[in-house]
Amino acid sequence: MAESSPVMDLLLTRRTVPSAFLGDPGPDEATLESLMTAAMRVPDHGKLTPWRFIVLSREDRQALVPTLREARLADDPDAPIEKLEKEEAAFVAAPLCVVIVSTAAEHAKIPVFEQVLSAGASAQQLMIAAHAAGFSAQWLTGWTSTHPSATQLYGVTEGERVVGLVHIGTATVPPTERPRPSLAEKVTYGLPAD
Repeated sequence: MAESSPVMDLLLTRRTVPSAFLGDPGPDEATLESLMTAAMRVPDHGKLTPWRFIVLSREDRQALVPTLREARLADDPDAPIEKLEKEEAAFVAAPLCVVIVSTAAEHAKIPVFEQVLSAGASAQQLMIAAHAAGFSAQWLTGWTSTHPSATQLYGVTEGERVVGLVHIGTATVPPTERPRPSLAEKVTYGLPAD
């Protein structure tokens, strides 16, 4: 086996802590700038930078909660209030949330799919950078990242798409491990036999 390195150790130990369990402190301004810079160092065929980031403080998200709830109830009037309250608490728990926005558009040479993958890579890179900086992060999707009533509130414009919301903070509970597939389940070597 290859020698261990800090980078490989980081990649092999990164775990997700749910956003409901991400508390203070969050990254300071200088650390956030470093995290965002890391998030932009991703594969980007054609140098299109087909993504952008919207950084939301806890206060920003708290201000959105009443409008989001109203929109959610308009969409699903029977949504249980207890469920909404739990989702809202998780939405505002972390000190910081970064909305990863895909700005992918038709291009003569670069497929839209590749551009969306670049935006997804930026979300993963942000999560790894947060872990490297001593924080925990969770990448979430769901109603608040897909419904136009929600995404418009963030400032997402027509033609853009939210890849996810990356919540960043300090874990208030230890991360747990989950079952991972074995290499034998997911990796093949060589071409298939005839």
